[in-house]
Formats: sequence, structure tokens, C-alpha cells
Amino acid sequence: MNAPVKIETTLKDWETDQEVRWCPGCGDYAILKAVQRTLPQLGSDPANTVFISGIGCSSRFPYYIESYGFHTIHGRAPAVATGVKLANPALDVWLVTGDGDGLSIGGNHMMHVLRRNVNMQIMLFNNEIYGLTKGQYSPTSREGTRTPTSPIGSVDHPANPCAFALGSGARFVARGIDVSKNLPDVLKAAHAHQGAAFVEIFQNCIVYNKDVFDAFAAPKGAEGQQLWLADGEPMLFDKGEKGLAFDPENLHFTVVDVVDGDWQAAGVRVHNVKNRVMAHLLAELPFGEFPMPLGVLYDDPAPTYESAVIAEREASVSGKEANLAKLLSGGQTWTVDGTAQDPV
Repeated sequence: MNAPVKIETTLKDWETDQEVRWCPGCGDYAILKAVQRTLPQLGSDPANTVFISGIGCSSRFPYYIESYGFHTIHGRAPAVATGVKLANPALDVWLVTGDGDGLSIGGNHMMHVLRRNVNMQIMLFNNEIYGLTKGQYSPTSREGTRTPTSPIGSVDHPANPCAFALGSGARFVARGIDVSKNLPDVLKAAHAHQGAAFVEIFQNCIVYNKDVFDAFAAPKGAEGQQLWLADGEPMLFDKGEKGLAFDPENLHFTVVDVVDGDWQAAGVRVHNVKNRVMAHLLAELPFGEFPMPLGVLYDDPAPTYESAVIAEREASVSGKEANLAKLLSGGQTWTVDGTAQDPV
């Protein structure tokens, strides 16, 4: 498969003439701008790019990107995106979904696109609520969340999107925040990955779940609770004054103080994006006791699904003649006799 030719575009080239219709203050606006700013930096071609979504607030996305797109049905965006990629592997496919669309009715489809390793970027907007259908609790809502469908508090244990992705066999898993200046870098890393790249984006629902992520995602004052991961770099946070060390005996992380910048003496762990076990541990770190791990948790490419399908197709037709008549007449055949029968 030939690599796509990079072209020069600007943010304006990716903006449509459609009115952007999200609630004022919705985090989706910030994500949209981050994507529109990132695509020119990737050298992407609108004529070779497809955005595919399911149902939900996030799924309006294809209307606002000047490229090809499908607004599909609830939870089935991964299946449609897989079909698009198999039909034309040269297309740059982006899948946009939400915590309800992607992990509830679409959880089964999401699992399969990840385990198959179809080459696409998957952005899951996580606001821990159903926004489009007026604030019901979602698969990622925290225990005790009060909503119209859980008026005295949800008793469900929430799903962890990144842990789900890793458990499904994803080869790239990352996290970002809607308003973070680092989100474009996360998207670039996802795009550079060959295979299914899963990015969970914490997104503020201004109406039904306002400021639920403020403890680590507020625009100001929460930086000390963010652990931005970088391959080959120590796991430092809170302006480098704290870090994560690893206890090999009990197989878990601990928070340590870093004195005078000497992170080696404090035993701070260096991040390795190819370490799947560490990625699992990072994905499931309980926030509060630990900072929120952000950036690329795991990145270890493997052969893609569409490359295997193409190879299988080529092998199956190698040395064979395309003859439809022979195919139809081969094997068991019979002739229908249209002669009328005398009634008994």
C-alpha cells in the first residue's frame, strides 16, 4: 500500500460551512479545533480523509470537518469504519465516538476493531454522561452519579476506557484532555501509529456533568495532578517535584518526592511505551492517590488487519483464471424442468 502524499493545507481548509451546534462551553469545540489544527501539520488531504461517527454529541463531528464522512448508527461506527478501510485501505480513517456510543451499545464493535488492529485513529470523547439524550448515566459514570435514570445514585462500577482498550488487544492507547495544549501531540502520535490507535479524551459536558474532571483537568490549578507521559522520560509530575516509583515485590506504583531534581535517587520509573504490563497499571491508577496519567500509555505496532486481508485475497486468486461461467457451472448443478405435470 502506497503511503499517502502529504499536501499543504490550513485550518480554514478543514472548516465546513455548517453551523457548529454544541452547547456553549462544550468541550467538543476545543477538540474540534485541536483536530482541525493538527490535520494540516500531518499533511493530510481532505480528499483522502474520512471521519466516521455513531450517535451522540461527539458524533456530529463529520459535519464540521471538510472531508468525507459518515454519520452512522448507534454503536456501529467501528463496523462501518472497518468496511471503509477494507474497501479502500489508502484512506485515512478517523473514528469519533463517545463513552455511551462506544462502550455501551457499541462496546462489542469497539472490541473487535481493536483486536483486529484496523489501521485508524479512534477518538473516544469521555464526559461520563449521556449528553445528547439529556443526561442519563453512562458506562463511565462514577458510582453515586445522580441522573434521570439513577435518581438516587448509580450503583454501576464504571468502565475504564483505556483498560478496556488494552484488554481488547489495542496496540496504541493514549489519553488527552479537551482543552489541553498537549492534545494535538497525542493525536499526532496516534496518527503515526500503524494500526488501531485508541485515544480517550476527557471532555467537559457543560450542561449535564459540568466540571466533573476539574480535579485534574481544570484549565488552571490542576497541572499538579497531571502526569504527562513521554517515552524514555521519567514519570514526573507536580513541576518535577514528585514522581512514580515501582515496587517490584508488590507489583504496583508508589508516589515519591523528588529532591533537587534527582529523580534517579528517588527511584522514579522511566516510561516505556512498549511495556504492556506497565500500560495496564497506569491505565488503572486510582486518581486522587495518584495523578492522572496522560499522553501515550502504550504504543507497540503490529501487522494491521487490512494488510492481512489484502494478502489473503492476493493469495487466494494467485494463478487462477477469473471465469464467472465456469464458477456458476462448477460443482453440483441441476436443470429445472418446466414441463407441466398432470394433476393427480
